Amino acid sequence: MAASAFFFSLMSLFVKIGGEHLPAQEMVFGRSLVVVAVTWGLIRRAGMSIRPTFTGLLILRGLLGFAALSCFYEAITHLPIAESTVIQYTSPIFTTLLAALFLRERFGWPVIASTILGLGGVLAVARPAFLFGTGGDISLAYALIALGGAVLSGGAYVTVRHLRDREHPLIVVFYFPLVSVIAGIPGTAANFVMPTGTDWLVIAGIGITAQIAQVCLTRGLALETASRASAIGYLQIAFAAVWGILWFDELPGALTWVGAALIIGGSLAVALSRAPAVATARLR
Repeated sequence: MAASAFFFSLMSLFVKIGGEHLPAQEMVFGRSLVVVAVTWGLIRRAGMSIRPTFTGLLILRGLLGFAALSCFYEAITHLPIAESTVIQYTSPIFTTLLAALFLRERFGWPVIASTILGLGGVLAVARPAFLFGTGGDISLAYALIALGGAVLSGGAYVTVRHLRDREHPLIVVFYFPLVSVIAGIPGTAANFVMPTGTDWLVIAGIGITAQIAQVCLTRGLALETASRASAIGYLQIAFAAVWGILWFDELPGALTWVGAALIIGGSLAVALSRAPAVATARLR
Protein backbone atom coordinates (compact mmCIF):
# COMPACT_ATOMS: atom_id res chain seq x y z
CA MET A 1 0.00 0.00 0.00
CA ALA A 2 2.90 2.36 0.72
CA ALA A 3 4.42 1.55 -2.68
CA SER A 4 1.02 2.15 -4.29
CA ALA A 5 0.77 5.58 -2.64
CA PHE A 6 4.30 6.43 -3.80
CA PHE A 7 3.69 5.49 -7.45
CA PHE A 8 0.28 7.19 -7.56
CA SER A 9 1.99 10.34 -6.29
CA LEU A 10 4.61 9.97 -9.03
CA MET A 11 1.79 9.68 -11.56
CA SER A 12 0.38 12.96 -10.22
CA LEU A 13 3.82 14.55 -10.52
CA PHE A 14 4.10 13.48 -14.17
CA VAL A 15 0.61 14.88 -14.83
CA LYS A 16 1.58 18.18 -13.22
CA ILE A 17 4.78 18.38 -15.28
CA GLY A 18 3.01 17.37 -18.49
CA GLY A 19 0.24 19.91 -17.86
CA GLU A 20 2.71 22.73 -18.50
CA HIS A 21 2.62 21.81 -22.20
CA LEU A 22 0.01 19.12 -22.84
CA PRO A 23 -3.81 19.34 -22.45
CA ALA A 24 -5.21 17.22 -19.63
CA GLN A 25 -7.41 15.25 -22.04
CA GLU A 26 -4.39 14.29 -24.13
CA MET A 27 -2.60 12.96 -21.03
CA VAL A 28 -5.68 10.90 -20.10
CA PHE A 29 -5.68 9.50 -23.64
CA GLY A 30 -1.96 8.69 -23.54
CA ARG A 31 -2.19 7.08 -20.10
CA SER A 32 -5.12 4.95 -21.27
CA LEU A 33 -3.22 3.75 -24.34
CA VAL A 34 -0.28 2.60 -22.20
CA VAL A 35 -2.54 0.77 -19.72
CA VAL A 36 -4.54 -0.88 -22.54
CA ALA A 37 -1.31 -2.24 -24.03
CA VAL A 38 0.00 -3.53 -20.69
CA THR A 39 -3.31 -5.12 -19.64
CA TRP A 40 -3.78 -6.68 -23.08
CA GLY A 41 -0.39 -8.36 -22.65
CA LEU A 42 -1.42 -9.69 -19.22
CA ILE A 43 -4.68 -11.08 -20.62
CA ARG A 44 -2.88 -12.79 -23.51
CA ARG A 45 -0.34 -14.23 -21.07
CA ALA A 46 -3.18 -15.64 -18.95
CA GLY A 47 -4.76 -17.20 -22.05
CA MET A 48 -8.07 -15.40 -21.46
CA SER A 49 -10.68 -14.10 -23.87
CA ILE A 50 -11.41 -10.37 -23.84
CA ARG A 51 -15.08 -11.00 -24.60
CA PRO A 52 -17.05 -9.59 -21.64
CA THR A 53 -20.20 -10.95 -20.02
CA PHE A 54 -21.65 -7.68 -18.73
CA THR A 55 -20.79 -5.24 -21.51
CA GLY A 56 -23.13 -2.47 -20.34
CA LEU A 57 -21.70 -2.36 -16.81
CA LEU A 58 -18.14 -2.38 -18.15
CA ILE A 59 -18.91 0.54 -20.46
CA LEU A 60 -20.55 2.42 -17.57
CA ARG A 61 -17.51 1.79 -15.36
CA GLY A 62 -15.24 2.96 -18.16
CA LEU A 63 -17.20 6.16 -18.80
CA LEU A 64 -17.37 7.03 -15.09
CA GLY A 65 -13.66 6.31 -14.68
CA PHE A 66 -12.80 8.32 -17.79
CA ALA A 67 -14.80 11.32 -16.56
CA ALA A 68 -13.26 11.05 -13.07
CA LEU A 69 -9.74 10.82 -14.47
CA SER A 70 -10.38 13.78 -16.78
CA CYS A 71 -11.51 15.88 -13.80
CA PHE A 72 -8.53 14.86 -11.70
CA TYR A 73 -5.98 15.56 -14.44
CA GLU A 74 -7.62 18.91 -15.24
CA ALA A 75 -7.59 19.89 -11.57
CA ILE A 76 -4.01 18.83 -10.92
CA THR A 77 -2.71 20.94 -13.83
CA HIS A 78 -4.33 24.07 -12.33
CA LEU A 79 -4.10 23.46 -8.56
CA PRO A 80 -1.13 22.79 -6.29
CA ILE A 81 -0.42 19.07 -6.37
CA ALA A 82 -1.02 18.53 -2.64
CA GLU A 83 -4.39 20.33 -2.65
CA SER A 84 -5.71 18.43 -5.68
CA THR A 85 -4.62 15.13 -4.12
CA VAL A 86 -6.32 15.97 -0.81
CA ILE A 87 -9.64 16.70 -2.53
CA GLN A 88 -9.38 13.49 -4.57
CA TYR A 89 -9.21 11.56 -1.31
CA THR A 90 -12.86 12.32 -0.58
CA SER A 91 -13.71 9.54 -3.06
CA PRO A 92 -14.03 6.77 -0.40
CA ILE A 93 -16.77 8.81 1.27
CA PHE A 94 -18.74 9.13 -1.96
CA THR A 95 -18.10 5.46 -2.72
CA THR A 96 -19.81 4.48 0.51
CA LEU A 97 -22.71 6.89 -0.01
CA LEU A 98 -23.33 5.64 -3.54
CA ALA A 99 -22.96 2.00 -2.49
CA ALA A 100 -25.61 2.56 0.17
CA LEU A 101 -27.89 4.16 -2.44
CA PHE A 102 -27.44 1.70 -5.33
CA LEU A 103 -26.18 -1.54 -3.73
CA ARG A 104 -28.13 -1.33 -0.46
CA GLU A 105 -24.93 -1.54 1.57
CA ARG A 106 -24.81 -0.47 5.20
CA PHE A 107 -25.37 3.20 5.92
CA GLY A 108 -25.07 4.64 9.41
CA TRP A 109 -23.88 7.54 11.50
CA PRO A 110 -20.17 6.95 10.69
CA VAL A 111 -20.97 7.59 7.02
CA ILE A 112 -22.91 10.77 7.83
CA ALA A 113 -20.10 12.00 10.09
CA SER A 114 -17.46 11.17 7.49
CA THR A 115 -19.38 13.07 4.81
CA ILE A 116 -19.56 16.18 7.00
CA LEU A 117 -15.85 15.93 7.86
CA GLY A 118 -14.89 15.31 4.24
CA LEU A 119 -16.83 18.27 2.86
CA GLY A 120 -15.48 20.44 5.68
CA GLY A 121 -12.00 19.37 4.62
CA VAL A 122 -12.70 20.38 1.02
CA LEU A 123 -13.85 23.82 2.19
CA ALA A 124 -10.66 24.21 4.22
CA VAL A 125 -8.53 23.32 1.18
CA ALA A 126 -10.50 25.37 -1.37
CA ARG A 127 -10.95 28.37 0.99
CA PRO A 128 -13.89 29.95 -0.91
CA ALA A 129 -14.14 33.72 -0.62
CA PHE A 130 -17.74 33.66 0.63
CA LEU A 131 -16.54 31.84 3.78
CA PHE A 132 -12.97 33.04 4.26
CA GLY A 133 -13.22 36.57 2.94
CA THR A 134 -10.48 36.01 0.36
CA GLY A 135 -10.09 33.22 -2.17
CA GLY A 136 -6.42 32.68 -1.47
CA ASP A 137 -4.37 31.08 -4.23
CA ILE A 138 -6.80 28.21 -4.86
CA SER A 139 -9.24 28.33 -7.77
CA LEU A 140 -12.70 27.41 -6.47
CA ALA A 141 -13.76 26.31 -9.97
CA TYR A 142 -10.94 23.78 -10.23
CA ALA A 143 -11.48 22.68 -6.63
CA LEU A 144 -15.07 21.87 -7.61
CA ILE A 145 -13.79 20.00 -10.68
CA ALA A 146 -11.55 17.93 -8.39
CA LEU A 147 -14.52 17.27 -6.10
CA GLY A 148 -16.61 16.24 -9.10
CA GLY A 149 -13.86 13.79 -10.01
CA ALA A 150 -14.07 12.29 -6.52
CA VAL A 151 -17.85 11.83 -6.88
CA LEU A 152 -17.42 10.21 -10.31
CA SER A 153 -14.67 7.98 -8.87
CA GLY A 154 -17.14 6.88 -6.22
CA GLY A 155 -19.59 5.89 -8.95
CA ALA A 156 -16.87 3.99 -10.82
CA TYR A 157 -15.82 2.09 -7.68
CA VAL A 158 -19.41 1.10 -6.94
CA THR A 159 -19.68 -0.28 -10.48
CA VAL A 160 -16.45 -2.25 -9.93
CA ARG A 161 -17.90 -3.66 -6.74
CA HIS A 162 -21.07 -4.70 -8.55
CA LEU A 163 -18.92 -6.48 -11.15
CA ARG A 164 -16.63 -8.22 -8.63
CA ASP A 165 -18.26 -11.65 -8.90
CA ARG A 166 -19.37 -11.26 -12.52
CA GLU A 167 -16.20 -10.46 -14.47
CA HIS A 168 -12.53 -11.39 -14.08
CA PRO A 169 -10.55 -8.46 -12.56
CA LEU A 170 -8.29 -8.26 -15.62
CA ILE A 171 -11.33 -7.80 -17.86
CA VAL A 172 -12.61 -5.00 -15.63
CA VAL A 173 -9.17 -3.35 -15.64
CA PHE A 174 -8.85 -3.75 -19.43
CA TYR A 175 -12.18 -2.19 -20.39
CA PHE A 176 -11.64 0.94 -18.26
CA PRO A 177 -8.71 2.27 -20.36
CA LEU A 178 -10.23 0.86 -23.57
CA VAL A 179 -13.41 2.90 -23.06
CA SER A 180 -11.25 5.86 -22.01
CA VAL A 181 -9.26 5.69 -25.26
CA ILE A 182 -12.45 5.73 -27.34
CA ALA A 183 -14.13 8.43 -25.23
CA GLY A 184 -10.98 10.53 -25.24
CA ILE A 185 -10.56 10.73 -29.02
CA PRO A 186 -12.82 13.81 -29.60
CA GLY A 187 -11.30 15.90 -26.79
CA THR A 188 -7.75 14.90 -27.71
CA ALA A 189 -8.27 15.65 -31.41
CA ALA A 190 -9.92 19.03 -30.71
CA ASN A 191 -6.98 20.36 -28.67
CA PHE A 192 -4.12 18.15 -29.85
CA VAL A 193 -0.59 19.31 -29.07
CA MET A 194 2.23 17.37 -30.71
CA PRO A 195 4.34 15.95 -27.87
CA THR A 196 8.04 16.77 -27.79
CA GLY A 197 10.71 14.26 -26.82
CA THR A 198 10.28 15.05 -23.13
CA ASP A 199 6.48 14.92 -23.41
CA TRP A 200 6.65 11.33 -24.68
CA LEU A 201 8.62 10.40 -21.57
CA VAL A 202 6.01 12.13 -19.38
CA ILE A 203 3.13 10.25 -21.05
CA ALA A 204 4.99 6.96 -20.66
CA GLY A 205 5.73 7.84 -17.04
CA ILE A 206 2.04 8.52 -16.34
CA GLY A 207 1.00 5.15 -17.74
CA ILE A 208 3.79 3.08 -16.21
CA THR A 209 3.52 4.58 -12.71
CA ALA A 210 -0.28 4.22 -12.78
CA GLN A 211 0.05 0.54 -13.74
CA ILE A 212 2.65 -0.21 -11.03
CA ALA A 213 0.56 1.63 -8.43
CA GLN A 214 -2.54 -0.35 -9.43
CA VAL A 215 -0.73 -3.68 -9.11
CA CYS A 216 0.62 -2.73 -5.67
CA LEU A 217 -2.81 -1.50 -4.61
CA THR A 218 -4.57 -4.67 -5.70
CA ARG A 219 -2.04 -6.83 -3.87
CA GLY A 220 -2.15 -4.63 -0.76
CA LEU A 221 -5.95 -4.80 -0.54
CA ALA A 222 -5.74 -8.59 -0.85
CA LEU A 223 -3.29 -8.82 2.08
CA GLU A 224 -4.61 -6.18 4.47
CA THR A 225 -7.91 -5.03 5.96
CA ALA A 226 -9.64 -2.08 4.32
CA SER A 227 -9.18 0.20 7.33
CA ARG A 228 -5.43 -0.38 7.68
CA ALA A 229 -4.90 -0.30 3.92
CA SER A 230 -6.76 3.02 3.68
CA ALA A 231 -4.67 4.50 6.48
CA ILE A 232 -1.41 3.58 4.73
CA GLY A 233 -2.76 4.84 1.40
CA TYR A 234 -2.93 8.38 2.77
CA LEU A 235 0.84 8.53 2.48
CA GLN A 236 0.10 9.74 -1.04
CA ILE A 237 -0.84 13.14 0.37
CA ALA A 238 2.54 13.41 2.09
CA PHE A 239 4.37 12.28 -1.06
CA ALA A 240 2.40 14.80 -3.15
CA ALA A 241 3.31 17.60 -0.73
CA VAL A 242 7.00 16.66 -1.05
CA TRP A 243 6.85 16.70 -4.87
CA GLY A 244 5.07 20.06 -4.77
CA ILE A 245 7.78 21.57 -2.60
CA LEU A 246 10.72 20.08 -4.53
CA TRP A 247 9.47 20.64 -8.10
CA PHE A 248 7.07 23.58 -8.00
CA ASP A 249 7.92 25.45 -4.78
CA GLU A 250 4.35 24.77 -3.56
CA LEU A 251 4.33 24.86 0.22
CA PRO A 252 0.93 23.71 1.57
CA GLY A 253 -0.61 26.14 4.04
CA ALA A 254 -2.00 25.38 7.48
CA LEU A 255 -5.59 25.14 6.20
CA THR A 256 -4.55 22.53 3.63
CA TRP A 257 -3.24 20.29 6.42
CA VAL A 258 -6.40 20.94 8.44
CA GLY A 259 -8.48 19.94 5.42
CA ALA A 260 -6.35 16.83 4.88
CA ALA A 261 -6.84 15.84 8.52
CA LEU A 262 -10.64 16.26 8.22
CA ILE A 263 -10.83 14.25 4.98
CA ILE A 264 -8.57 11.49 6.30
CA GLY A 265 -10.57 11.36 9.52
CA GLY A 266 -13.82 11.11 7.58
CA SER A 267 -12.56 8.37 5.29
CA LEU A 268 -11.12 6.38 8.19
CA ALA A 269 -14.48 6.64 9.96
CA VAL A 270 -16.00 4.90 6.95
CA ALA A 271 -13.25 2.28 6.89
CA LEU A 272 -13.52 1.56 10.61
CA SER A 273 -17.28 1.17 10.28
CA ARG A 274 -16.43 -1.85 8.09
CA ALA A 275 -18.30 -0.45 5.09
CA PRO A 276 -17.55 -2.99 2.33
CA ALA A 277 -17.23 -0.44 -0.47
CA VAL A 278 -14.07 1.06 1.04
CA ALA A 279 -12.12 -2.01 -0.06
CA THR A 280 -12.26 -0.66 -3.63
CA ALA A 281 -11.90 2.98 -2.73
CA ARG A 282 -8.55 3.55 -4.43
CA LEU A 283 -9.02 1.38 -7.52
CA ARG A 284 -8.23 3.58 -10.53
